[in-house]
Amino acid sequence: MKMETDVNRFRKIVRGKIKENLKKFISSGELIGRQGKKIISIPLPRIDLPHFQFGSNPQRGLGQGEGNLGEPIDQGESQTGPNQGKASDKPGQHALEVEVSLEELGDILGDELGLPRIDNKGKKNISQKKYKYQGLLRNGPESLKNFKRTFKEALKRQIGMGDYSSSNPIVIPIKEDKRYRSFKVEDRPEASAVIIYMMDVSGSMGEEQKELVRLTAFWLNTWLKLNYDNLETVFIVHDAAAREVDENTFYHTKESGGTLISSAFKLCEKIINEKYPASEWNIYLFHFSDGDNWSGSDTSDSFHILDTVLLPSCNMFAYGQVESRYGSGQFLKDLNKHYGDDNEKIITHSIKNKEGIMDALKVFLGKGK
Repeated sequence: MKMETDVNRFRKIVRGKIKENLKKFISSGELIGRQGKKIISIPLPRIDLPHFQFGSNPQRGLGQGEGNLGEPIDQGESQTGPNQGKASDKPGQHALEVEVSLEELGDILGDELGLPRIDNKGKKNISQKKYKYQGLLRNGPESLKNFKRTFKEALKRQIGMGDYSSSNPIVIPIKEDKRYRSFKVEDRPEASAVIIYMMDVSGSMGEEQKELVRLTAFWLNTWLKLNYDNLETVFIVHDAAAREVDENTFYHTKESGGTLISSAFKLCEKIINEKYPASEWNIYLFHFSDGDNWSGSDTSDSFHILDTVLLPSCNMFAYGQVESRYGSGQFLKDLNKHYGDDNEKIITHSIKNKEGIMDALKVFLGKGK
């Protein structure tokens, strides 16, 4: 139980450090590159690991005791002079990396931003049990035995007692060595969700604007995955024409051209009708652009598709406008003028830079739709 207490204390420290640096992590594209299957490796250089430190000793010390004036001390003791910065046999300070699950990261994000849990529709009256494994125990059923930790404990015990031989490496666990995974059971609604990301890739959308979209989309995914076990994503890019692409293309496309926002909305309508009926799916629509549409008539066409098809079908339509020196930003103004505060499904926000991503997430997800 002592080991479990120490692990839980360390996890609380790590969680606190992540909260302190959350804004930095959210705006870091490097973090996404560290993503494994469902695990992210996060550098936390500010955590001081426990270590021994020599205290003062009035009877012994540098410059005290026997010795003659001017007698040199051992090389390597001084931190200044010609030997500074040269090779040494002493370890240096290293950043600590900890592994955090996407689920836990999403939970931290929700706590820090005060995000409400999402009210699912669809099969909301059917619940399923989810087992969340956390920590280790010294007692438990054999089906939950952690073999790696059990044999590690056995190896540590045998080495400490002098019973381990490298020439005959036999490790035999006893009862005190056994470690078991602990878990808790959560009831979650059985619901399916799809996120449809639409991004303007016309000539006015540069790499900086696409990076803002990429980071925002990653954190939106992280939070929504915490609420839905069955989450699908669809990616649409558009200039004057729209097409469905895979995730890699969505994040790295180099296309350019004019802009017809309605082309993305038309393709979105087609995908929903063919694959994601509103009666069974929670549908989230996110459109990102610099707000520069080709004409006022196309903006009117876009609003018509929103009014008649997309808004009645979806949980939420979120429009994120990124700033571009080439874009007019007019579409955000037109959206706000056309809908005002009358339609609760529409959420709009201007994302000026990476520091504004946290604000965008709070605006987009803050109503728990």
